[in-house]
Amino acid sequence: MATNSGDGHRTGSVAGRTQVRNPATGHYTKRNRDPGSPGNGAFMDTKSDTEPFKGVAREPDGRRS
Repeated sequence: MATNSGDGHRTGSVAGRTQVRNPATGHYTKRNRDPGSPGNGAFMDTKSDTEPFKGVAREPDGRRS
């Protein structure tokens, strides 16, 4: 689980979430990967700018399955 340090950055990545870049728009979309969730694998949110989400692992990523 990610923890907020209090000085502007997060340590670790958010558990149960990944992000993927949409090649057509260049925006990042967050995906739910929590196995216990009914929306497992569902896309959740898209960034309005082209920067990635902070603290969310990118796909493909060997740290998250």
